[in-house]
Amino acid sequence: MKPLTANDPETKSPDLTAENIAKLKALFPELVTEDGVNVDVLKQLVGQTVTDTEEKYGLNWHGKRQARQLALTPSTGTLRPCPADSVDWDTTRNLMIEGDNLEVLKLLQKSYAGKVKLIYIDPPYNKDADVIYPDDFVDNIRNYQMLTGQAGSDGRKLGSATESSGRHHTNWLNLIYPRLRLARDVLRDDGVLFISIDEQEYSHLRTICCEIFGEENQMGTIVWKNATDNNPTNIATEHEYILVVAKGRDALENEWKSSVSDVKEVLVRIGKELAGHFSGDALAGAYDLWFKAHKAELWPLDRYKYIDSGGVYTGSQSVHNPGKEGYRYDVIHPVTKKPCKQPLMGYRFPKDTMDGLISEGRILFGEDEEKIIELKVYAFEYEEKLGSVLELDGRLGSYDLKDDFEGEEKVFNNPKPVRLLTTFFSFILKQDGDLALDFFAGSGTAAKAIFRLNVKDQIRRRFCLVQLQEPLKLEDKEQRAAARFCDKLGKPRVITELTKERLRRAGKKIREEYPMFAGDLGFRVFKLATSNIQAWEPDRERLAETLEASVDHLKTDRTEQDILFELLLKLGLDLTVPIETRIMGQGEGEKGGQGDKAKGGNSPLPPAPGGHLVHSIGAGTLMVCLSKSIAAAEVEPLALGMAAWHKALAPAGESTVVFRDSAFADDVAKTNLTAILEQHGLTNVRSL
Repeated sequence: MKPLTANDPETKSPDLTAENIAKLKALFPELVTEDGVNVDVLKQLVGQTVTDTEEKYGLNWHGKRQARQLALTPSTGTLRPCPADSVDWDTTRNLMIEGDNLEVLKLLQKSYAGKVKLIYIDPPYNKDADVIYPDDFVDNIRNYQMLTGQAGSDGRKLGSATESSGRHHTNWLNLIYPRLRLARDVLRDDGVLFISIDEQEYSHLRTICCEIFGEENQMGTIVWKNATDNNPTNIATEHEYILVVAKGRDALENEWKSSVSDVKEVLVRIGKELAGHFSGDALAGAYDLWFKAHKAELWPLDRYKYIDSGGVYTGSQSVHNPGKEGYRYDVIHPVTKKPCKQPLMGYRFPKDTMDGLISEGRILFGEDEEKIIELKVYAFEYEEKLGSVLELDGRLGSYDLKDDFEGEEKVFNNPKPVRLLTTFFSFILKQDGDLALDFFAGSGTAAKAIFRLNVKDQIRRRFCLVQLQEPLKLEDKEQRAAARFCDKLGKPRVITELTKERLRRAGKKIREEYPMFAGDLGFRVFKLATSNIQAWEPDRERLAETLEASVDHLKTDRTEQDILFELLLKLGLDLTVPIETRIMGQGEGEKGGQGDKAKGGNSPLPPAPGGHLVHSIGAGTLMVCLSKSIAAAEVEPLALGMAAWHKALAPAGESTVVFRDSAFADDVAKTNLTAILEQHGLTNVRSL
């Protein structure tokens, strides 16, 4: 039984440097020696294309090398479960993680590498009022912060990134660069990254995305016109940007399409209702009255002005062939009986297809043959396309927030509109289980967008939010309302308490609006913390005392659930994977019986006399018993019970079994238990 210690790779986030060297060695064995990577050999192997000169294309700044190294440094932290803060803990597959997103991204590497379909982030825009996101969880990060001027010697953030500091762009780049490097690794091969930004850092952001993801994977930039600026100025700024980057363009579908639109659903519904009560001119008149009364609400489908028995439709769809020469033939006008005017580039359809459309009543003719014909397109056929320009009132984000915090003061400034994110998500997240990640979560708009989309189309999308526990101060007028609201809730004055409360309220409201909806409106909360496995730090003056304290590698202030979820993280299992708990080893009479099953699956049972809690994670992929004491007489029934349960579960691949190292009375008991498990095919037995 091999112990898991604080120095083992299994108890840390992935060592990305070691993994990169291993990949190089697999490709070019002669490149890697005991002294490291031989750059001279690399130059020979790739034809002298390796360069280390200063005059080269790219973006460089003070601290870039350290920022790159920071992304590669493993984390020894963990995520502690917080069921009391969560909603539907036992069943939800959504996550809300509190803590520094850099450390959290490192910890998620094993469990979520290559599993995230979409990442949306809204990082600080680096305006004068923005503060640099503090990295104060691990000592080496705090030291790095001090080197780059982000924090003082006490590790606290210094304040806003003012231009006079000389590091106005540098600090921001040191913030975003390591996070984007780690974000790339959790994306699926067909994953996509959306980043909100403004003029201040757009050019820098695009350049480092080219470096990290490759220029060939830059999908484009969406210009979001979100405001009208009437202030006297040279150029009125009325837009922001959303930079869109793919992990691998070749893995994406050729065209992004979305069938989701709130307006579309309204038009389809009203078309059916009116067509069920009217016909002919009466139908057209009834719809015309309704359309004029609701036109302002129908953007971007306000061109759907007409109706017939098939429903609401538009005639603005051209039949010409864009970009190249189309088909040439005559289309006869039904009234004048003369050939209609042909589009400049010809028709987009062959003649047989056009004849079919005419017979189906899908072609709209003008008053005479001089008008170019158009294609009739019904609202139910509408598929939204993601364009490079998006007009959407930015104030909608505040209205969304007001809807969730009805009757309360404004607790978040400038939240993104839910509709903005549902637009992006509807193009990318189309399958059950598709996972969205937002590691600058703020008010939690991304989660509410997932809730709303899932209600509309019944697809079971998932989300993972990460947000720093940034403190709120009563003396700061911008934060006063938020701090007061935390006091009203009886919660600490930190942003994450507001984020969680918004998710609770948004889910509750959806449940009230759609009582038949059976989808996931919950979330599991985790908080970033130091590892449950303590490293031995000898004190020469108190050596005997520190030796005795280190007999048990686990910290005494941590719960069994804390340890269990650290194992999930470090062994690469999803944090929402099903967990089943049973009591085993209650006596000789059991002889491998499966014991009593825990009610609720994920809720630990109190240990019974002579019995031990055994957790099965991922249908037997991981089996854990963290009892503090396992007597010699209990070893055989416990081992046989676990073996029988494992056989019944029949997991695919190798399983890992973990015990508390200090639980065994002696090495004989530990050896006997290991031997019994190995006889039944459980060979990977570890201890903590």
